[in-house]
Amino acid sequence: MALTYQQLLTAVPLVLRAGNVPNIVGDAGIGKSALVKDVADRLGAQLFTTVVSLSEKGDLAIPVPPLTNDSFVETQRYGRLANVQFGYSETLIRIIKDAEAHPEAPIIWFLDEFNRGTAAVQSELMNLVLQRRINALRLPDTVMIVIAENPDSTMAGFDDREYAVATADAAIKDRTVRLVMTTSTAEWLDWARTAGINQLVINYLTTYPERLAVHDPDNLDLQPAPRAWERVSNNLNQLQQLPPATQQELAADLFSGDLGNEVGVSFAQFVLAQGKQLTLEAIQAKPTSRENFAGADEATKVRLLREWVMDDERAPLSKAAGASTFSALLDQVSPDGQFAIAQSIGDQLDQIIQPMYEAAKEDSVGAVAKLYRRLAEIATRGDRN
Repeated sequence: MALTYQQLLTAVPLVLRAGNVPNIVGDAGIGKSALVKDVADRLGAQLFTTVVSLSEKGDLAIPVPPLTNDSFVETQRYGRLANVQFGYSETLIRIIKDAEAHPEAPIIWFLDEFNRGTAAVQSELMNLVLQRRINALRLPDTVMIVIAENPDSTMAGFDDREYAVATADAAIKDRTVRLVMTTSTAEWLDWARTAGINQLVINYLTTYPERLAVHDPDNLDLQPAPRAWERVSNNLNQLQQLPPATQQELAADLFSGDLGNEVGVSFAQFVLAQGKQLTLEAIQAKPTSRENFAGADEATKVRLLREWVMDDERAPLSKAAGASTFSALLDQVSPDGQFAIAQSIGDQLDQIIQPMYEAAKEDSVGAVAKLYRRLAEIATRGDRN
């Protein structure tokens, strides 16, 4: 089970109002930090962020030489703390000063990348998260804590994740409310239309909604994520100010640096075509479009031929013309893509398979019979694999 960004905008404040600590779990780049900022804005809370993965053991309780009175921060309500310039201490000082200056105003302390900190760092934060106390200092009641983690293989539904994390202490798991975050392309596109995201990014993800966030456990390199698409949009805005020849030279490498090679190259092709992608009607009717089919990315080829299978009326595969064109395009698809297309055809028994079979009986050497036998061979080959 998982919640989208918009659902979490309701769930996180609910958990905070109940006096509990939300633990937002999601893949890198999914939007956890942006979510917490939105929650703080909605609650009218001052937001303080600590990136736990950048912290070291002792940042809260590092030994220091004797200090003068000027080295301490004295509070009326919450105790005394040495002003030592280390990560957590400095953040705590700013939190305490803000609480003193605005005693009724809510504060959110966001501990980001919590389980990417070392076990020692996580242990050092235990009292703050669970007991709301460190040494002689207690957190003001107005301070709410939110933590965020990347998933690890011990979490349900994430057994294929390979993040470099330190498994959280059992006490953290027991005393926080885990809220798993997932992506929603529809929600992201709604946001993108008001956030100034480049229109070509919006058009591309409208066409390929499954590419907003991709997790392939066999691919340890770059993969698309919502945060990556925002960077892509900003880079594209700058790229479009350059001469067309320069755009042609840079696009694939530029976008692959955020999205990985497969999606990056696909998006570059989309951009360089100014979003005018091949359509099913075009490849069925225009020889020039069929030539462009060869240069399309693999996902586009499979999508178009699957669309043909689902809408067989315009150029039926049971007719020589349709079968001949379909066969020629099928030659330009990878073996895995051919198998996926053959499966789609196999699902259309009455609409496609039976008419092709009848046509093949009447002309056993014609285009329809050849395509029929070839599809059977592809399906058998896939079953053997």
